[in-house]
Formats: sequence, structure tokens, C-alpha cells
Amino acid sequence: MPSILFIFTSADKNLLGGQTGYYLPEAAHPYYVLAPHFDIDFASPKGANPPIDEGSVKLYVEDKKESESVKWVNDETVKSKLANAKKLSGVNTSEYDAVFYPGGHGPAIDLPFDTTNHKIASEFFQAGKPTSAVCHGPAALVGATGKDGKSVFNGKKATGFSNKEEELFQATKAVPFLLEDKIKENGGLYEKNPEPWGERVVIDGNLITGQNPASAKAIGEALLAALKK
Repeated sequence: MPSILFIFTSADKNLLGGQTGYYLPEAAHPYYVLAPHFDIDFASPKGANPPIDEGSVKLYVEDKKESESVKWVNDETVKSKLANAKKLSGVNTSEYDAVFYPGGHGPAIDLPFDTTNHKIASEFFQAGKPTSAVCHGPAALVGATGKDGKSVFNGKKATGFSNKEEELFQATKAVPFLLEDKIKENGGLYEKNPEPWGERVVIDGNLITGQNPASAKAIGEALLAALKK
């Protein structure tokens, strides 16, 4: 059975000191699309128990009671995968057919500056394997390069959390850069839904990116389709 590596953040604080981590539905929705078809392992810079954004738990579990988010926090298999998440330093990319980065503000705090993560993401991308991320997850790819030594975004269509969404979320000072700007700085052809919070998934070769929480299920489906090819 093909296998996918989910890479999570290990950052639990944003630049303003607020609690952060990975954003619950951006992990749960793709996971439940993909888990029936693939083996899935979890990893993060520090390994076990990557932090979850507590605000996303409140919103999607306590307030909305969103089914897949509720399922995720109660899923014994998921709990075990989180508890046994590999350290990035122990990852062998040849063991996996694709990589996926869930969003949340956490991934914008640590993964863009983690040289081990740069190496892992570059290896997936250069091998032609689906290299995918949603919301702030594409921030994890800003240090990754293609075989030409240029950014994985260079000349590629891509998306991620928009400047407008960051403003509406009142978090422009909580992250080290605005992702829309950073993708463009790296030569990316940034795209977004005309409406903030609208679904948008962009596929360009083996680079698969989603804009925001609304895009989480769709990016799982795009990754599923890419791997079924």
C-alpha cells in the first residue's frame, strides 16, 4: 500500500506569545480522505505529540461539533500516530510516496527555518512525488528547492493563506511573514479564491497547495487523485 508522510509543526507559540500549533480540520479532513487508501505516518521537528491549535479544537469540536474533527480527537489510531510521530531527523523520504503539511500558524513559525525540513521537502519535490500543503502549510516549503536549485514555488502556480485572510484573522504580526507575499517573492504564481475563506486548491505538476481551512477536504481529494495516477 502506498504511504504518505504528514509533517506537523512543533511550534506551540506564535510570535506574539499566543497559543498555536496545527489547525485541526486541516489535518483531520485530508486524513480521513486518504487513510482508507494509504498508510499514513506522522512526523514533526520534535517528534511525538505535535501541538494542536486549541482555538481550532474549540471552534470545530466544541462549537461546531464538526464530525471529522470530533472523530480525530477521539480516534485511537490517530492518538497513537501523534504519540509516536517521528522526529524529522529520523525520516527517510524513500519510504513514502507523498508528503503533506497541515496548516495552522505553527507551521509558519518553525518549519520555514528548519534545515532538516528543507532537505525533506526538497527530496520529495525533486523525486517528482506529490508535495502538498494547506493554509499555512505551504510556509514549510519556502526553504525547499527543485533540481535547479530554485524555490519549489519558482514559476509554479500555488496558493496558501491569503494576506486578506491573515488581516481578517488579526494575525499579521503573529507570523514571521505573510505567506501570499512569500510565495510571490519565491517566484510563485499565487492564486486565491476571490472571496476570503473560499475553497481553493491549486495543482501545478507535483506541487499541490490549498488556501485555507475550507480547502482541507479538497486537497485530500487532490492528493488522492495524484497518487491514484
